[in-house]
Amino acid sequence: MNAHDSEKVANLLHHAGYRHAQQEPDADLLVINTCSIRDKAEQRLYSDLRALRAWKDERPGRLIGVAGCVAQQEGDSILRRFRQVDFVFGTHNLRLVPQMLAAARQGVRSARTEETSSHERFDLPARHPDFAFSAQGRAYLTVMEGCDLFCSFCVVPSTRGREISRAADAILAEAKSLIDAGAKELLLLGQTVNAYGRHDLRRGRETATLPFHELLRRLDALPALRRLRYTSPHPAFFDDGLVRAHGELRTLQPHVHLPVQSGSDRVLDRMRRRYTADDYRRLVDRLRTARADLVVTTDLIVGFPGESDADFAATLALVRDIGFVDSFSFKYSPRPNTRAASFDDPVDPSTASARLEELQDVQRELTLRYHRSRVGAVSEVLVEGESRRGGQASGRDPYHRVVNLAVTADALLAPGSLLPVRVLEATPHSLIAEPVAL
Repeated sequence: MNAHDSEKVANLLHHAGYRHAQQEPDADLLVINTCSIRDKAEQRLYSDLRALRAWKDERPGRLIGVAGCVAQQEGDSILRRFRQVDFVFGTHNLRLVPQMLAAARQGVRSARTEETSSHERFDLPARHPDFAFSAQGRAYLTVMEGCDLFCSFCVVPSTRGREISRAADAILAEAKSLIDAGAKELLLLGQTVNAYGRHDLRRGRETATLPFHELLRRLDALPALRRLRYTSPHPAFFDDGLVRAHGELRTLQPHVHLPVQSGSDRVLDRMRRRYTADDYRRLVDRLRTARADLVVTTDLIVGFPGESDADFAATLALVRDIGFVDSFSFKYSPRPNTRAASFDDPVDPSTASARLEELQDVQRELTLRYHRSRVGAVSEVLVEGESRRGGQASGRDPYHRVVNLAVTADALLAPGSLLPVRVLEATPHSLIAEPVAL
């Protein structure tokens, strides 16, 4: 969501006459988009702002803006703390950037962090003709924002606000526009994306939204769309229609990123996650029944207040039972305005670090096992560009695995290309493949 917000701001700036600078020394405007999920990201912002004092002083007229979840959380206190910051805008106020920037050019410092339930915040200009996709061939598409679940560890409800779903017609119109501009894959975004439309539908009246699985079907029917994904769903909002969609829709890819956070029922209850470990296991079984080759990735937190050795062992057991292909795992980080921040039984930091290392060792084993199972298989890769090591094209397969390609022909290296490939080798972090003729 933050990456997409950065795209939205960049597109707004394109419409306002700005163009992207390749490096910081060439820029006269820097906008830092922030995340507040973990304290580490917030502290990195403050470190960056201190360092940017010198950048701003080097050239008169340079401006600095702060956006995103820390901006929403801290508001004008950022202006008071950092004199080098010219404007601050929260997650509901992206469309105000051009006017805030114009005011900053006149020396007016401002912060806009008002929350709104109005759909106006989705009313942004179409993609500027000179503004390219961040990843050729793939585009983000916001379908809803906010969250009403208030998990005890999570700052999102206070930084993104309450749930609001976009009108289905607006989503479909944007999807068609993105496909016309060259997108082959759409990634639907929402804090609890599969909660899309639930409040409207519960009211039992005619509404501009649809059940989430029906929205997927409408998008799947767009002839030029090749791939469809969504993130991040909540386990509580998987109905039968959404489960069936994974076995029935042409474009819906065989990968679900399904955050679980813990394998301990006691910890899940304290987290206010609204399911048990066995509920989660049964949901994964249903998804795999709908589509046998579907892979699951997840989010995991270790060191949550009160987590015992037995609780952590339950998490390891769940990870092995499910066989996650990959996971994002972190040590618990207290966040402002969350219930868990007041819990008085923290886990010792060294214990949390040791648990995280053990969990990540298990995950590396599972990831490599899955990658090895793919050797010899034929698949299709959406090329994104050059690999991190260079000299190879790189992209994602339907299972969202990174695939590096030994390709020499320039045409095959073109970002946005869909290539049939055969997997040659498995590494701990990616697959290595070669193009094949089908």
